[in-house]
Amino acid sequence: MEITAFDRLSAEESKDRYVEESESRAYEPPANQSFLVQKHVTRARLEARSDSVQGKNRPKSSGLLLRDGKKRIDYILVYKKSSLQVEKRCTFEKNLRAEGMVLEKEPSLTNNDIMFVKIHAPWDTLCKYAEQMNIRMPFRKKCFFTDWKSKNIRSRFQLRCAQIKSWLPRNPMKLDKAALPDLQDTDCYTAPFTRARMHHFTINSRQSFFSNSTRSRIVHHVLQRTKYEDGKSKMAPPLCCLSLLNYYGRHDRIYAQSVSSWEGINRLLGNGTYEAAFPPHEGGYKSRHPIKTHGAQNHRHLLYERWARWGIWYKYQPLDLIRRYFGEKIGLYFAWLGWYTGMLIPAALVGLFVFLYGLFTMDSSQVSKEICDANTTIMCPMCEECEPWTLSDSCVYAKVTHLFDNGGTVFFAIFMAIWATVFLEFWKRRRAELTYDWDLIDWEEEEDELRPQFEAKYSRVERVNPISGKPEPFQPLTDKLSRLMVSVSGIFFMISLVLTAVFAVVVFRLIAMEKFASFDWEFVKKNWQFATSGTGVCINFVIIMSLNVVYEKVAYLLTNLEHPRTESEWENSFALKMFLFQFVNLNSSTFYIAFFLGRFAGRPGKYNKLFNRWRLEECHPSGCLIDLCLQMGVIMFFKQIWNNFMELGYPLLQNWWSRRKMKQGGGGGPNAETTATLPQWDKDWNLQPMNAHGLVDEYLEMVLQFGFTTIFVAAFPLAPLLALLNNIIEIRLDAYKFVTQWRRPMPARATDIGIWHGILEGIGVLAVITNAFVIAITSDYIPRFVYAFKYGPCVDKGYRNEKCLRGYMNSSLSVFEMGEAYNGSQGQTRFCRYRDYRAPPWSPAPYDFTLQFWHVLAARLAFIIVFEHLVYGIKSFIAYLIPDMPKGLCERMRREKYLMQELMYEAELTHLHKEKKKNGKRYHHEWP
Repeated sequence: MEITAFDRLSAEESKDRYVEESESRAYEPPANQSFLVQKHVTRARLEARSDSVQGKNRPKSSGLLLRDGKKRIDYILVYKKSSLQVEKRCTFEKNLRAEGMVLEKEPSLTNNDIMFVKIHAPWDTLCKYAEQMNIRMPFRKKCFFTDWKSKNIRSRFQLRCAQIKSWLPRNPMKLDKAALPDLQDTDCYTAPFTRARMHHFTINSRQSFFSNSTRSRIVHHVLQRTKYEDGKSKMAPPLCCLSLLNYYGRHDRIYAQSVSSWEGINRLLGNGTYEAAFPPHEGGYKSRHPIKTHGAQNHRHLLYERWARWGIWYKYQPLDLIRRYFGEKIGLYFAWLGWYTGMLIPAALVGLFVFLYGLFTMDSSQVSKEICDANTTIMCPMCEECEPWTLSDSCVYAKVTHLFDNGGTVFFAIFMAIWATVFLEFWKRRRAELTYDWDLIDWEEEEDELRPQFEAKYSRVERVNPISGKPEPFQPLTDKLSRLMVSVSGIFFMISLVLTAVFAVVVFRLIAMEKFASFDWEFVKKNWQFATSGTGVCINFVIIMSLNVVYEKVAYLLTNLEHPRTESEWENSFALKMFLFQFVNLNSSTFYIAFFLGRFAGRPGKYNKLFNRWRLEECHPSGCLIDLCLQMGVIMFFKQIWNNFMELGYPLLQNWWSRRKMKQGGGGGPNAETTATLPQWDKDWNLQPMNAHGLVDEYLEMVLQFGFTTIFVAAFPLAPLLALLNNIIEIRLDAYKFVTQWRRPMPARATDIGIWHGILEGIGVLAVITNAFVIAITSDYIPRFVYAFKYGPCVDKGYRNEKCLRGYMNSSLSVFEMGEAYNGSQGQTRFCRYRDYRAPPWSPAPYDFTLQFWHVLAARLAFIIVFEHLVYGIKSFIAYLIPDMPKGLCERMRREKYLMQELMYEAELTHLHKEKKKNGKRYHHEWP
């Protein structure tokens, strides 16, 4: 039986070699096109014959192991048999085998043109590259010195509190630890792996010592550095050797540059040699048996049951398991998203309290009472075709305005400015804890490889990299500046396009205002302001979502035009452009309503008109804040619905269409089987790949939401509540998408959220300024404040209650003489009122600004200065008080460093004593 199994394995390996040889022979340069077609058909027949033989002898497996049923599949490469890049592929795979990788080919069961290359990294290869990559592995169990210290120091009161806490019910938001696997690398000391001291590490099993994500990362490291052209070596020279290239002159520099140009799976994916490269999922995410009784089949199944399922939306995220399966970069994203969502809870509660305060005091508001009781106050027409109207007609409008413009607005704006600072400062502490728990403290990001587009563009000019000592293509400063200027010009052009779209919406509002004011339907005619604002917001939302599609393509084009040197530079540049485009697109109309609407409309008898045709829009007598609130609420609500659909609904439709094509035999494969019987590599191939931009879209959505939540929060206190509800759904949507709808991304490492942290800090600074201007200019807080202290009935008594605002509406409305045309109508008066602080027509200086106007203007400017300095001072003081790293964590890190030295020394001595007893020899080793 052993001989038979060995013979079958040898036969399968020889078949793979036969396919490779046939491919390499088929790549010979043809004399004409017909010969090329003939060679291509011959190669396809050879591959089909080899695949049919393999299909007969292929044993059934879950798709996670090679044919021998022992070796684990660590990576999958996918290529088309019809591809002409045969020689590069054969050379690349031959060099992979030379590096110790085990390769095995398998045809697709759903498409005859697709071939899978399964890669397995043996133990020796893993150890070799784990040492080169300086990967930290578990060493000893952690023993925190604070454990025995707390036992001796804790008082009786603390022990009593701990006992009472044990009697309380368990926190329902915490995950059951018994349901999660024992992650050894989370509670062990770690050290950089070395083969010379392998006996120091906790190796319970060679199969489980390196996790699946670590194995995939090692294989990806090899794939990025393996050559696909024949040369002197199979791998790129190490960095330590590259530093000697300057000594050997021009010839070796050219050789090093050729090595760099001929290596890497990314270049093979770019030129069509391979269609895809991805690590496989660890099996299915569903099981026929419940997880409580039968346990989890794999980590993917466990992530689905304990993280991606909708029924556990209130549970904490298993961050250690996410990091173990998807890598630290994706784990940090979900940690940040969870932290942001948790910090939204107090902001949402305070915002809801401010809204409820406005709701409960709506009927008792003095301003609303005066507007609702003003049955005899005639207001000037709001448009050219409108008639004078009674102030009491806007009673509902005034009450709704009080919901968002009340005494709690200033407090909430200050609270949200401080909240943004606390959120960012405590996130730094949380990130420090995660980087410690995930062994990222001493990790330094590897030198990024050059982008193929950069090398192709600047291959004629080279210079030595000061870090690696490796000659590489160089972009001249003049070329870089010229491309940067073109990119900046493109950015300003797109911003001007946004402003043009906002201007078009303004023109639409002016036209709609006249049409709705003279509408035949009495309901629309009575509420024409709501109709104008509502239709304007909806049209603006459609324009925003349409322009976002254009902006993504333009940002991609401008970023490629700059020719960034590395992938990280490309990602940062693209992320910054996308944020600028979408931020301006999303908030430009909001800025117009907040700071420009009604400011330049003029006065009765001297209105400003656009194109001498349409009169500019005015604010309601109770203020423009309700228009700003409506704008924010509609855009925020519909944008979140659209984003959630595009994140989950679109991949679901794409995967459904792929399964439908497989069932109908659309792939052209006679071996097409049901999805349940397909191997794992076929199932993963039919899933959607992760976004080409990585996590840029995920971060961008949340950062824009953070801006909407903080920048104009004074006008819409319910924004944190909407953001909280959306993020609760967002976490499970993203989890479901990563676990079930996307191929498994390459587990990447990162220590921070990158450029997004700086953008969040910039938004926090901008939020203070905008909220100060919203309160001072857009809301009526300052005019009411000035009236109560200077002109109201409580001038000598101070601002105590709503009675001090008695007569405020009459004081804030000026008088205009309409003329003889209106004499005898509207209550036998020819005078109307309008919102402004101007002298009456019978005064010596008619329609000039009154003293109250200058008092209000001075109070507004003073409030902006005081508010900004006060809030900035509080923010800076809080940032100074909160250290970036917890004190206990600093002590633990220093203690761990000391213990690591002691443990390594002890382990080395123990090993030497064992060797001495075993061999009977005496060793004189010193600890290096």
